[in-house]
Amino acid sequence: MNKKITVFISFLLMTTSIIAQKPQKLTSNQIYERIQKLNFLGSALYIAAHPDDENTRLIAYLANNEKARTAYLSLTRGDGGQNLIGPEIRELLGVIRTQELLAARNVDGGEQRFSRANDFGYSKHPDETLKIWDKEKVLADVVWAIRTFKPDVIINRFNHRTPGTTHGHHTSSAMLSVEAFDLAADKTKYPEQLKYTDTWQPNRLFFNTSWWFYGSRENFARADKSQMLRMDVGVYYPLKGLSNNELASIASSQHLCQGFGRLTTRGSQTEWVEFLKGEFPKDKKDIFSGINTTWNRIEGGGEIGDILYEIEENFNFVHPEKHLPSLLKAYKKVEKLKDIHWRKIKSKELKEIIKACAGLYLEASATSSSTTPNSTVALNFEALNRSKASMELTAIEILPSGKKITKELDLVPNKKQNFKEEISIGDLNYSAPYWLKSPWDLGMYRVEDKTKIGNPESKRPVQIKYTVTIENETISFIKPVVYRYSQRDKGEIYEPFEILPVVTTKLTDKVLIFAKETPRKVVVEVRAGRNKTKGNVTLDVPKGWEVSPKEIPFSIDQKGDVQKVDFMVTPTTNESEGYIRVMAMVNGKSYEKELIEINYTHIPKQSVLLPSQAKVVRLNIKKEGSHIGYIQGSGDAVPESLRQIGYTVTEINIREIGDKDLSHFDAIVVGIRAYNTKKELQFKQKYLLDYVKNGGNVIVQYNTNRRVDVKAPYELKLSRDRVTDEKAKVSMLAKEHMVLQYPNKITSTDFDGWVQERGLYFPNSWSEEYTPILSMNDKGESPKEGSLLVAKYGKGNYIYTGLSFFRELPAGVPGAYKLFANLLSVKEN
Repeated sequence: MNKKITVFISFLLMTTSIIAQKPQKLTSNQIYERIQKLNFLGSALYIAAHPDDENTRLIAYLANNEKARTAYLSLTRGDGGQNLIGPEIRELLGVIRTQELLAARNVDGGEQRFSRANDFGYSKHPDETLKIWDKEKVLADVVWAIRTFKPDVIINRFNHRTPGTTHGHHTSSAMLSVEAFDLAADKTKYPEQLKYTDTWQPNRLFFNTSWWFYGSRENFARADKSQMLRMDVGVYYPLKGLSNNELASIASSQHLCQGFGRLTTRGSQTEWVEFLKGEFPKDKKDIFSGINTTWNRIEGGGEIGDILYEIEENFNFVHPEKHLPSLLKAYKKVEKLKDIHWRKIKSKELKEIIKACAGLYLEASATSSSTTPNSTVALNFEALNRSKASMELTAIEILPSGKKITKELDLVPNKKQNFKEEISIGDLNYSAPYWLKSPWDLGMYRVEDKTKIGNPESKRPVQIKYTVTIENETISFIKPVVYRYSQRDKGEIYEPFEILPVVTTKLTDKVLIFAKETPRKVVVEVRAGRNKTKGNVTLDVPKGWEVSPKEIPFSIDQKGDVQKVDFMVTPTTNESEGYIRVMAMVNGKSYEKELIEINYTHIPKQSVLLPSQAKVVRLNIKKEGSHIGYIQGSGDAVPESLRQIGYTVTEINIREIGDKDLSHFDAIVVGIRAYNTKKELQFKQKYLLDYVKNGGNVIVQYNTNRRVDVKAPYELKLSRDRVTDEKAKVSMLAKEHMVLQYPNKITSTDFDGWVQERGLYFPNSWSEEYTPILSMNDKGESPKEGSLLVAKYGKGNYIYTGLSFFRELPAGVPGAYKLFANLLSVKEN
């Protein structure tokens, strides 16, 4: 069994690399585990608010120890957080976190669901959360998730009874779950959903509690646990060669953009769940106690169970193909079940087990990663029977077109069958995350097709249905078309096959700040989605702005190639804001999308189509100095933003601090969370402070307060203080201070138009050397004065700020640019 264990561990480790995108090939151990899950007819739904909220220990335990069908319903996609691995924020960050959740579920054995709620950033109370989200719509989505997943058990991550004690999204997720528990069974509630599904009443509802919710381990030890169940989730899985908590650690480590990479752990570990609603378990040691989770649960299931339990009891790890006759017999019976819900689930599971036992490999690979609507695509097919079973590929069908191609290929054992087909792509919709296809607002995404609500990602645009005869029984398998290629330094690589526009455009700068009335060159990149693409590009500018020329032709011979065209844009004389939008015309059809490709090794490549546009701002801004040094932290777009207003920005390698002279910089800016993510920075701090002492300015942007020392020149204590209301009133504490007066006079109007928040992780105590500049607070809270602190140190200035410049500058907020220019320009007060 050791070899099998080694293979499984290797498979798990592959999920963290680029080969995670490869099709899954099950080992005998994994096939056996799939059969165990096949024979358990119980479901659990775990509910929370964000990616990373889920308890992977409990999800892994339910999915692998209990063998339950387990899903995580994350109400949001984490769009409002920060990104530790790249520049993507907001909706693009949501795309990354969606895929990271799917990668985590691929490890811990769960499934993934979502609502339409948009993560608008930190919220201090569910009242605010549910107002911005549109409570009724998100509640409807939770009801929809319950009605479609049909869980026997629901587990909330957070406590619905303690609003205001944690993130408002957290408490809201629990409150909505408690309400939906009863509504899902009421046919008068959200009756439009019943066109596609039935009502459902879960058996019981729990809260995944712990000592943390009680304030201390001592308080929890004294708590009444009569309504609680405890589970040892540190169980060991010999078939995997892993403990459950090791599996959970690997799963949570998939959240790389949040810095969740962690060590694996082993040994006994207790999880507690508190009973909230429904039927209390008869056996407190079994969360499914009293619920029929056998095949006898459904009409006609007994006969199927007789077949499948025998296979589980006598599974042949060396020759799993010997179970094919029994598996095919069970499959025919499953297909006749009256229970549509379980028929769909168990039919899908059985197909995968049959394919794996048969050693059947089916693949259709395109010759490129994308095509355009109404085109022809060449596909390379591979079919291989790696067992001794009798097998024939009788036909393939192209989906969604429905075109059938008869094959009648005898799949001789271990003899690869390759063939090519050219298929016609109809007028298909573009590949893109479905929730980003319609305009959205601060709190909610719009999904026109109601049946897609909750799905983790869009269905692949082109799929192949293979009809195969195995041991004289006909069965079909559906697999997406992929793009497969190799690189010498990476090996075999798989990418999704996409449907993309004939042409996409991109403004190289997403925010264009015009500090003067003079015209400025605006560069548009035109990318061809097919060979021999010709057309014209135009810019739509705000009223009062001018663009020249009115139209520019382009001609691109090679698919994927990019041609740049230059426009001259002249702003208005007065301050103004607006958007430049790009339109390309090809053969009388307009194209107005930008293609953003997200390509990290731990998730599949993502193609996102968004409006091709950029914000433009005419801003009367003044500045001192010209050469800025920037020390990146977790990654942000502040350097590009500073270049927009005329600064020369040089990114400083932390390792070179101390070896190179810093005196030529007019100021040095430290990026967000730099002291959290770049531990070596603390060893270089003396050089930065020497730079300040000799007359320089250092601006340090926010860091989280967990186990970090920013090595400030004077005492400074970080906290979790934040102001989440982007419209919160801002008062000037030091009205005459240079940072509010020079070279730009800052007034309250400069805090208009801020996005998502005012700031976060403000210091809450500091020594007298610092001057607090601003005061602000959320409704019902005391004033927070630590958002911007300035201290004279030697001849220069040390500035610490928790203001969210990393959001405001890329969003083109005029006042944020003025204030930041003042921070860079301050000399003495």
